[in-house]
Amino acid sequence: MYYIVAMATTIQVSEKLVKALKNRKMYDKESYEDIIWDLIEDTMELSEETKKRIKLAEKDVKAGKVYSHEQIKKKLGL
Repeated sequence: MYYIVAMATTIQVSEKLVKALKNRKMYDKESYEDIIWDLIEDTMELSEETKKRIKLAEKDVKAGKVYSHEQIKKKLGL
């Protein structure tokens, strides 16, 4: 068993879970807390404001009100 100390709390996890958490690290110094928050975030419901903004953005895309990276580079002469 492994123990993960997080602030004032220590949790006990299996070696298998520690390996799984290590495999999810995007960079060496990423904390286990960051990894766990990312996992929790993936299961959270989007707020109504976020859903509204997504719908508006989708409408902008359909209306051609957005530009690709390549279009912007061309327009700026890059």
